[in-house]
Amino acid sequence: MSALAPASSLALAPVAGPWRRAGRRLLRRRVAMFGLLVVLAFVVLAVFAPWIAPHDPIATSWSAIRKAPSAQFWFGTDEVGRDVFSRVIWGTRASLLAGVVSVSISLLLGVPIGLVAGFLGGWVDGVISRITDAFLACPFLILAIALAAFLGPSLRNAMIAIGISATPIFVRLTRAQVLNLKVEDYIEAARAVGNPPLRIALRHVLANVTAP
Repeated sequence: MSALAPASSLALAPVAGPWRRAGRRLLRRRVAMFGLLVVLAFVVLAVFAPWIAPHDPIATSWSAIRKAPSAQFWFGTDEVGRDVFSRVIWGTRASLLAGVVSVSISLLLGVPIGLVAGFLGGWVDGVISRITDAFLACPFLILAIALAAFLGPSLRNAMIAIGISATPIFVRLTRAQVLNLKVEDYIEAARAVGNPPLRIALRHVLANVTAP
């Protein structure tokens, strides 16, 4: 009986959810934690830029043109006397906004398209895959520059161009994950008992979303 106790205790132990497992893996990796701290530091700079920046980033001073780094101007000044350090701090807002918006556009476009391609299969998957391959055949930077030039010179259009250019990558990744899940044993078992594909997909999504 004592030999069976550990096995029974393991069987009754709660299974950690996907978010908890991801958190544990992140905590075990020092390089990932260091990267997370760096990102958080830039986020803090972007949020508290008005209080952290020592000078106005757009204020000019003809008496401080091209000054070397000093106690007053940590990174020096530019050709019209603006403090470079203050401009770098304020620039984190535009940089983070461009990254977040571009990735959000790619996710909102790429994930649903990849889900449709992997779930439906057949000619729908073929058409989406060929269009995705055509986009991936073009270099990312050249495609983004072409779209930005077509939309016009502005930060908003640049973010849209980068998001659209990165969409095929998310389409390909999402489609691959759906195809892998479709051949899992529990999916085949659910099909064998008569569950329709849409019910299986919804149950799988709800199970992963509501897991602790």
